[in-house]
Amino acid sequence: MSENQPNPPAIEPEHIAISRSSGVKIDWRDGHHSHYELQYLRDRCPCATCSGAHGTPPSPASPFALYKPALKIETVEPVGNYAIRIKWNDGHSSGIYSHEHFRLICPCEECKPGGTRAV
Repeated sequence: MSENQPNPPAIEPEHIAISRSSGVKIDWRDGHHSHYELQYLRDRCPCATCSGAHGTPPSPASPFALYKPALKIETVEPVGNYAIRIKWNDGHSSGIYSHEHFRLICPCEECKPGGTRAV
């Protein structure tokens, strides 16, 4: 997609609501609504370390973690007009969640494989 062409309505958010303790809700311009719980988003971080990009296997969780505080968002910052960067309370902050990534990982029944919605 060219830099000058607008995104299709399916990947253009109309409104994004962020709760540090319960997740992200997005109302899309095409009328679709998505809700992403915190652990779901953290597990789908698109950064190279978490996703295994560039042939690097994703980092496994530590088997020695005795206490794990409840996952929370510390800060969120916009990245251009196409994404947000989330800083998590576990210290991770390199994932840039594009609008397209959010739409591709929408957890609703409609968007799951075999659902009725096509993006």
